[in-house]
Amino acid sequence: MFFWRDDVGGIRRAFTDRLDGVSVGAYAGLNLGGHVGDAPEAVRENRARVALSLGVDLDHLVFMDQCHGADVAVITERPDGPLVVDGVVTATPGLALAVLVADCTPVLLSDEAAGVVGAVHAGRPGMTKNVVPRAIAAMAGLGATDIAAVVGPSVCGRCYEVPLTMREDAAAVAPEARAVSWTGTPAIDVAAGVVAQLRGAGVDEISWVPGCAREDESLFSYRRNGTTGRFAGVIVRGAP
Repeated sequence: MFFWRDDVGGIRRAFTDRLDGVSVGAYAGLNLGGHVGDAPEAVRENRARVALSLGVDLDHLVFMDQCHGADVAVITERPDGPLVVDGVVTATPGLALAVLVADCTPVLLSDEAAGVVGAVHAGRPGMTKNVVPRAIAAMAGLGATDIAAVVGPSVCGRCYEVPLTMREDAAAVAPEARAVSWTGTPAIDVAAGVVAQLRGAGVDEISWVPGCAREDESLFSYRRNGTTGRFAGVIVRGAP
């Protein structure tokens, strides 16, 4: 169920994998994405299993309606309707914030002392639009001053081949994102760009979980499979 998990100091952080789920076909396993064509009852069961494993109620598990943008929401409770953003932060204990990915970079943020956590969806568009620094600024607005970050598995730079102009546009925002693919063509390392942006925003404690979504079949990957499910990064502080 968990590709990586860390429970320290009252904060639970995890990245899921494809194991221990009920979805079938192209979504086989623990698909948590409700927008990809999978059976809704399978997605709900998969989400319930993750919530149970993390010790939270399913009704306290918050997913974003991600749109490859840079908007960040500050929430105090689970929204009634769609949360159309790519970053979400909260100071409410017991709210589990989730980010869905299948190649993009999931980022989990926390300031334990301030009691503030956040989850960010950083694909190439979001990275170039500075969604991660915007999430950090939103956390600072809630009193966070010492933020720790965990960058989850995503498609690696050698597997993310793009046109030259697209790579250079990304590198203009974060030079560290400039990469070369396995075949020697232009590529983007989004996670490397995100790590650089975190450092630039003053985040000193950064953990980068190794793993390439396209190469590791225990993770969902759009680049590898096209029609596929979504794995998640989830973070929660305290109890409801």
